[in-house]
Amino acid sequence: MTTRKIKRVLVANRGEIAVRVMRTCHERGIETVAVYSEPDRVALHTRTAQRAECIGPAPSRDSYLRMDRILDAAKKHGADAIHPGYGFLSEKAEFARACADAGVTFIGPPAAAIDAMGEKTRARATMKAAGVPVVPGTDGPVDDATAIAFARQVGLPVMVKAAAGGGGKGMRKVTREEDLATAVAGARREAMSAFGDDSLYVEKFLEKPRHVEIQVFADTHSNVHHLFERECSVQRRNQKIIEEAPSSVVTPPMRRAMGEIAVKGARAVGYLNAGTVEFLVDANRKFYFLEMNTRLQVEHPVTEWVTGFDLVGAQLDVAEGLPLPWGDQPESPRGWAMEARIYAEDPAQGFLPQPGRITSLRVPDGPGVRDDSGVYAGYEVTPFYDPMIAKLSCWASSRQAVMDKLIRALNEYSVKGINTNIGYLVRILQHPAFRAGDYDTGFIERHMQGPAALPPENLRTAALLAAAFFRESEEERLRHQVVAARPSEGGGGQTAWQRAFGPGGR
Repeated sequence: MTTRKIKRVLVANRGEIAVRVMRTCHERGIETVAVYSEPDRVALHTRTAQRAECIGPAPSRDSYLRMDRILDAAKKHGADAIHPGYGFLSEKAEFARACADAGVTFIGPPAAAIDAMGEKTRARATMKAAGVPVVPGTDGPVDDATAIAFARQVGLPVMVKAAAGGGGKGMRKVTREEDLATAVAGARREAMSAFGDDSLYVEKFLEKPRHVEIQVFADTHSNVHHLFERECSVQRRNQKIIEEAPSSVVTPPMRRAMGEIAVKGARAVGYLNAGTVEFLVDANRKFYFLEMNTRLQVEHPVTEWVTGFDLVGAQLDVAEGLPLPWGDQPESPRGWAMEARIYAEDPAQGFLPQPGRITSLRVPDGPGVRDDSGVYAGYEVTPFYDPMIAKLSCWASSRQAVMDKLIRALNEYSVKGINTNIGYLVRILQHPAFRAGDYDTGFIERHMQGPAALPPENLRTAALLAAAFFRESEEERLRHQVVAARPSEGGGGQTAWQRAFGPGGR
C-alpha cells in the first residue's frame, strides 16, 4: 500500500478523548481541528486544537452526530483525516464510507469491517461461523414481541442490548418478566439517543461473569497483533468504572487462547486499525465472545501502560499505510495498570449528574500517574453529555502496588464546585473483595449499594442523626414516665439531638 503523510486531523469528538488524540498529533507535527457544539465553545478540546468549528446546538443529534456538518468542517479547514474517538460516529460504517467518498482518511477500520463487527448481532454470527463460543442470544435485531418471547424461552435473567451500541448505552438487565416490556422500550430510547439506531438484541445473562477484553491491532501489511487483555468487570449500570491490565483471573495459557481467537476474528473480516474483542469469563474460566468494539476504547491507557505503546500513534501509522511499529512484541504484560473513571455525579443522590462550574482543580502527579482530562478550573460542566470528566490511571510493578498508588492519587485529586465520584472510587479500591481480585460484573450491586455509596462525611452525619434520634426518643419515653412524679424537670436540659448538633440543630 502507498503511504500517505497525514498533515491535519479533524477530531470528530469532544472531551478527554479529543484532547488525547490531539496531543499525539501535536507530538508528530500534525495540525488538529476541533468541532464543537455551542455549549462546548470554550471546552478544553476546542482550546487545544489549532483550528475549531462550531457544528450546531447542544443535542448530539444536531451536532456531534451530524456527518454532513463534520465533513463540511473538514473541507473548510483542509483536514485530510478524521479521527472519530469513541462513541458518537466512531462505529458508524456510513461515516467511514462518507469520509472515503469525500477523499478524507478515516482513522479507523474500513466500513466493511465495521459492518461485520460493529453491528453486534452480525459480529456474533461471524464469530459463531468461525467456531468461537458466543453467549446464547438472538441471531439478529428483534422487534419487541420477539425480544420478549426469546427472554421467556431462555429464561431470566437476560440482557437487552443495543445492536449498534457500546459504552453501556442501550443496555438493560431484566430479572422479572413483568419488567421486560419496560426494559425493551427504555433500551430503544437510549440506543436511539446515543447511536441514532434503536435496533436491539437479547442475550442470556451469565451469572457472576467477568468482563475481559483483548486489544487487537491490524495494519495494511497483513500484521495482526493482540496486546493482551484488560479486565472491566467493575461496572455500574453496565458502565465500566475501574479497569485493569492484566486481569487477575487470566492465566498465560488462557491469555494465548483468547488472543489467538481475537486475532482470528480480526483477520476474518479484513480488520484494520484498533479494535477490541470482548469476552465474558465464567467461574470455570471458560470464555464466550461478547462483542467487538471497532474503535479505540475509553480504557486504552492501561494497555499503553503495560506495553509501552502509544495506541493513538499506532492508529496514525496504520492510517498512513505504515506497518505497525512494534516489531517483536513482549510475551506478557509489563507490570500492572489500573484506571478509574471520574464522573461529575453525586453518589449520595443516586449518582445524579452534577453540572456546574469547576471552581478549582488539583490533579495528582508522580511516577506512574496519568490524568486524561477534558476539563479545567473555571470550566462549566454541562448537562448535555456523558458526565465523565477525567480518567486517572496508574502503573506499578504489581497489582497491590498499583491499587495503593491509585488510591493515593485519587485522594490527592481535588475538584471543587461540583460533586464527583472520587470518594466512591476509593472505597471500591479499598474493598477486600476487589483487593483480593475476587469480583465480577455484579460487584457493585453486591458490595457498593446503600451506605457504601455514601462518602465518609455523609456516613458520619447519618450515624450521628440516627444515634441522636434514638437517644432523644429514649429520653422522651423516660421523661413521660416520670413527669407526673417530677413535673419540674419536664422542660429542662438539652436533648441528645441538641447536644449533637447545637441548640438550633432541630
